[in-house]
Amino acid sequence: MVRIQPTTFQRFFRTETVGGWILLLFAIAALVLANSPLAKAYEQLWEIPLTIGIVDHSLSLTLHQWINDALMAVFFLLVGLEIKRELLVGELASAKKAALPIACAIGGMIVPAAIYWMFNRTGSGARGWGIPMATDIAFALGALALIAPRAPTGAKVFLTALAIVDDMGAVIVIALFYSSAIAWGALGAAAVLLVMVIGFNAIGVRHLWLYLLVGVVFWYFVHESGIHAAVAGVMLAFTIPTHTRINATQFSRRARALLDQFDRTETGDFLVLTSKGQQETLFALEHTSEGVTAPTLRLEHALHNFSAFVVMPLFAFANAGVRIGGPIEHAGIVFGVLAGLLIGKPLGITAAAWAAVKSGIAKLPDGIGWRSLLGYAWLAGIGFTMSLFIAMLAFDEAAPVDAAKLGILAGSLLAGVIATIILRTIERGKI
Repeated sequence: MVRIQPTTFQRFFRTETVGGWILLLFAIAALVLANSPLAKAYEQLWEIPLTIGIVDHSLSLTLHQWINDALMAVFFLLVGLEIKRELLVGELASAKKAALPIACAIGGMIVPAAIYWMFNRTGSGARGWGIPMATDIAFALGALALIAPRAPTGAKVFLTALAIVDDMGAVIVIALFYSSAIAWGALGAAAVLLVMVIGFNAIGVRHLWLYLLVGVVFWYFVHESGIHAAVAGVMLAFTIPTHTRINATQFSRRARALLDQFDRTETGDFLVLTSKGQQETLFALEHTSEGVTAPTLRLEHALHNFSAFVVMPLFAFANAGVRIGGPIEHAGIVFGVLAGLLIGKPLGITAAAWAAVKSGIAKLPDGIGWRSLLGYAWLAGIGFTMSLFIAMLAFDEAAPVDAAKLGILAGSLLAGVIATIILRTIERGKI
């Protein structure tokens, strides 16, 4: 019996689901440590300085900064690759497919930001309006797999596309509104390097190591320029080639010929190790497979597990720790973020979906009704990773950051609970 291999989306969904639960475990660990006798040691751990380079040309950052500025650039590189793939061949590749998730993402960004602003019109909290705008794709898909395992594929694809457009909006917000004073010399050097890798793409260079090597230097200059270094990951992603060395027809022809050769060189013991012909055929088949696989897909596949199981858990462990209990400082920030995620997200997404469908520019995916859409909209109110990231860019002091973290954790938890109630009730046929 031939085992059917999972599709690309199924593998993506599975990785994000498992990654979401690992992310949750690391976030809980951070919360436990931050509220335990080890709290001081937990805080001091992230302030350990690490220096990379040589004496006159080195970069010294704390462990916390290396995670948030360097490792998260890898996460944003993956985000950029996912956005690029969706724009080229995925759910955002045509106006008809993209209309609903784009409309919902826009509504799900504007309304939460507006609600947050109502709580923080002036003062230090005003800069945090971008915090409740983002959906955490790993947490949202992980929660969906748990609370609605029989959800239609259209719902999973819709939620994924919405979160990816959401990430795109968050990247734009970070680049435009959460960057510090610009160092034009470093920015100019970054621009030269960006033009260089664009040139690599234009002349047909397909070696990923060359893009990544230049990308590391590009990241450094973006970091030094005052624009947040995570943006470098997204910009680099859009320079990675999508063209292949051979096309699908050529691959099919060569692969069939190689498989025939593989069968002809069988020695009778069914061990590849004893057949030099089969070994050579396998290497040739591997080379042929690489030739038909776009570099952008190879890089996305290589980074996906590393991002889901290393980068994001480390980010959660380094940033989710916040003391719970005692007087609440900066209550406007806490309640602004909470209301933005819990009320603004579902309200903005549902209203935008209704407007897009009623105007005729979009239609609901197969298997999704208005009641279930409301459940998915509340699920999009889980805004962990990107919300934490923006919170630390928005505020320079620990107190407002901690207030934002409380709002993020409470809002995401309550949004997930409400989504669970709605989707479980629908699944049981009670409404």
